[in-house]
Amino acid sequence: MRSRASSSRGSRARRLRSSSGQATVEVVAIMPLLLLGGAAAFEFLAAGAAHELAGHAAEAAAVALVQGGDPRDAARRSVPGWARDRMRVEIAGSRVLIHLAPPAPSRGLADVLEAEARADAGEGRQ
Repeated sequence: MRSRASSSRGSRARRLRSSSGQATVEVVAIMPLLLLGGAAAFEFLAAGAAHELAGHAAEAAAVALVQGGDPRDAARRSVPGWARDRMRVEIAGSRVLIHLAPPAPSRGLADVLEAEARADAGEGRQ
């Protein structure tokens, strides 16, 4: 009787070790997918932030135009430091166009996710 009880405990322990090893393999196998999903979520959040910042920069540039200031400088001062080097400012008369690339692992992806915002300083401004 004793040998039967100890052998059933031994086989149960082997099954537990086997299933815990399988769980480890499954976690290791799924980890790249989790990292990829996290990176994709970060990129979409960064693109949303770039869109908001581009809008703020366009408004700041339009206000600077109305007040007789430097619209490019106003646009650059309205965004955080990381965004200043990623921004292009175009001015045509009273219209301002801002292009802002979000942080991305590659320039190609940043170009695809680039935000664009427009503002107008008003009809009488040329």
